[in-house]
Amino acid sequence: MKYSKTIVLKNGQECYLRNGTEQDGQAVFENFNLTHAQTDYLLSYPDENSFDAKQEGQFLKEKEESENEIELIAVVDGAVAGTAGIEAVGSKYKVRHRAEFGIGVAKEFWGLGIGRALMDACIECAKNAGYFQIELNVVAENVRAVSMYERAGFVEYGRNPKGFRSRTAGFQEIIYMRLEL
Repeated sequence: MKYSKTIVLKNGQECYLRNGTEQDGQAVFENFNLTHAQTDYLLSYPDENSFDAKQEGQFLKEKEESENEIELIAVVDGAVAGTAGIEAVGSKYKVRHRAEFGIGVAKEFWGLGIGRALMDACIECAKNAGYFQIELNVVAENVRAVSMYERAGFVEYGRNPKGFRSRTAGFQEIIYMRLEL
């Protein structure tokens, strides 16, 4: 699946949203480790990253060649500011209408509209891939993210009070959200 779009951020800078490619492996690997160190709201910690830069590049290549999955990067002044992607829940008939969504933006770029732009791009890609529903998990105390998802039309369909176990904050409640496409 292919995607490419240039947007203007709230601070007036341009941001290029596009597929991550094999050549982006090192930059995306570094961005993953950075974003996962900057917030306690993502699924894992940097030391739990099972990919190296070369494996990240291979992952990006596979997503670029996929017809129904994608990994997008947001590039500002040549630097990867964030990533987002959609992945099939499964290939069996009963679940192939569903996609999972994930996103991460480096802290220095928070509040500029990159998260919203990446989310909108993933929703567009999910529609184009023929999905009927996109799903995500979000830490309940991450009110900015919850609000962004709600404004986009995502609705809550459940909670897990001990969904994450943070190394610093203890248990974190996870909200399950979905958007019908």
